[in-house]
Amino acid sequence: QMPRIWLDYCQFLVEQGRITRTRRTFDRALRALPITQHHRIWPLYLQFVRRYPLPETAVRVYRRYLKLSPESAEEYVEYLRSVGRLDEAAVRLARLVNDERFVSKEGKSNYQLWQELCELLSQHPERVRSLDAGAIIRGGLTRFTDQLGRLWGALADCYIRSGHFEKARDVYEEAVQTVMTVRDFTQVFDSYAQFEESVIAAKMETVAELGKEEDEEVELELRLARFEQLMARRPLLLNSVLLRQNPHNVHEWHKRVQLYQGRPEQIINTYTEAVRTVDPFKATGRPHGLWVAFARFYEDNGQLDDARTILTKATRVRFRQVEDLAAVWCEFGEMELRHENYDEALRILRKATALPAKRAEYFDSTEPVQNRLYKSLKVWSMLADLEESLGTFQVGDAPHPLGMCWDPQHPGAAPLACVWGAQHPWVLHLGCLAPLGTPAGHVLGPPAPWMLHPVLFVPHLGHPSDYSPPPRLGAHRQHPEVGASADGCRRVPAAIYLLYAKLEEEFGLARHAMGVYERATRAVLPAQQHDMFNIYIKRAAELYGVTHTRPIYQKAIEVLGDDAARELCLRFADMECKLGEVDRARAIYTYCSQICDPRVS
Repeated sequence: QMPRIWLDYCQFLVEQGRITRTRRTFDRALRALPITQHHRIWPLYLQFVRRYPLPETAVRVYRRYLKLSPESAEEYVEYLRSVGRLDEAAVRLARLVNDERFVSKEGKSNYQLWQELCELLSQHPERVRSLDAGAIIRGGLTRFTDQLGRLWGALADCYIRSGHFEKARDVYEEAVQTVMTVRDFTQVFDSYAQFEESVIAAKMETVAELGKEEDEEVELELRLARFEQLMARRPLLLNSVLLRQNPHNVHEWHKRVQLYQGRPEQIINTYTEAVRTVDPFKATGRPHGLWVAFARFYEDNGQLDDARTILTKATRVRFRQVEDLAAVWCEFGEMELRHENYDEALRILRKATALPAKRAEYFDSTEPVQNRLYKSLKVWSMLADLEESLGTFQVGDAPHPLGMCWDPQHPGAAPLACVWGAQHPWVLHLGCLAPLGTPAGHVLGPPAPWMLHPVLFVPHLGHPSDYSPPPRLGAHRQHPEVGASADGCRRVPAAIYLLYAKLEEEFGLARHAMGVYERATRAVLPAQQHDMFNIYIKRAAELYGVTHTRPIYQKAIEVLGDDAARELCLRFADMECKLGEVDRARAIYTYCSQICDPRVS
């Protein structure tokens, strides 16, 4: 039971080259030594059996060794591959792959072992009889989803090497129809194309060797046509991969339609599948574009009734945004206009802008877009343009659409409505733009829309000396809008108040104008207050005399900063001196001295 003596003895016999005696000596040593010392004998024993071309003996020895050291199975597999015993090598590899507790001594992952097994099965299908290569590789397709391209190629390669070309072609077709990534598709398609090229090359060599026979030439032409069709299908197959990744990708659906250019039946099927598949709330892109393009396709082919049917269905779709539904209605109206169906276009747009049974705010996402469409500026603007072009707007009609849809969320409606109203001064009889006024205190965005109303409509009032407004017309019709524009915007430029005051001076009362100036000094931006007080003082002196400016001076001195207050105090005192009020001037100078620093003033 001395391992050193056994090792020396076995080493001596190995060098002698006496195979049978050496093998029996190794067996005696293993029987004589305790199990804890076998690890000293086995390396030399394995080295001995690998030295000679005796695969049967080596296999039996390795099987015994693996019972003691199963973690050395990779070494055994490598030996089996080296001696050409691929069937048993595949069986051993399959066991390692399925054994979750196995840890590779060479640091290989389970996927690397699986890859070696697939390579062995695909490259030597005729020599591996104990395993079902197709079933094993297909099992890997569901297990290793990040390597589908390589596994599909291995499965097809297995059938190709077995001579089952049609099965290989079926595998490739299945692969290009199921892979989910562009990388996997590229791997599979390139292998597919290479396979077809090799088949064609082999067939051409056969025809060249055996001569031109009719059957051989027909088969060759068939294979060439099949290869050309495969290459022509590549863009469509790639598009299918991208749609399998994201079936709600609107851009890819449009590309798919372009690929079917010149094939009306396929285009119709594609559009039908697209509008059924794409969810507007998950869509990438504008989902209404599919409906519009579908209808445009029928329109271009003269099927106007079918186009109307498509757009009618589109108006009932629950889009995510109101703009999508508005675009559908506008396209509906434009289609009728292109075919000179003006009355129908007008009916469609009026239907789109009709008040729903349940009104909702424009950005209220909890309500369907159909209930919020009546506030769409795009649809109202198109209706307004169409009515103006056709001359269908009547005095008894509903208020102007742009005015009706006006709210703080659509500041662009106010300028358009004002310009439209200025071109139709008789609209003042209707009060159509009254919705442009908002309750006092409502905070709006830019004041520019509010300024348009007085600027555009004041000229229509005429001059007081030569114009007598009809009943319910006159300056009072302007005051609510201008007043709302002034009060509805906090901290606005002084221009609005100046316009308002000018309007009161020309068409109203002087005391109203003074009230506007007084409100302006409180509401304008701080940087504009000094200038506004100066204008207020000047207009009060011209309208009521200089004595009326005293409370204005006092208010200005209290409100403004020290620099502006000093300047107004000097002007106030100078005015009192001119009026002979020396005591008042002295009191003003006394007050002003308290806010003056002799060192800097």
